[in-house]
Amino acid sequence: MFTYTYQTKGTCSKAIEIVLDGKKIQSVAFAGGCPGNLAGISKLVEGMDIDFVIERFAGTTCGPRPTSCPDQLSIALREAYEAEKAAEA
Repeated sequence: MFTYTYQTKGTCSKAIEIVLDGKKIQSVAFAGGCPGNLAGISKLVEGMDIDFVIERFAGTTCGPRPTSCPDQLSIALREAYEAEKAAEA
């Protein structure tokens, strides 16, 4: 298991903590943002493959913002997986 914390950019949430086991998402926790929606997203993605979640969430916007919490999660998952691979090397 690998834990990674991503500092979000351009969203109400401030950070995302991700626990990965390879490409499988063990857990996701958002700091800040819309509590109900982000708790729902976190539960929804548990146990999923990161590639599926990245494909679905990447590019999602929030109102006039060029990003969103789901979009930031897709970026965080990419970074977390790369960091996990680097830590194993």
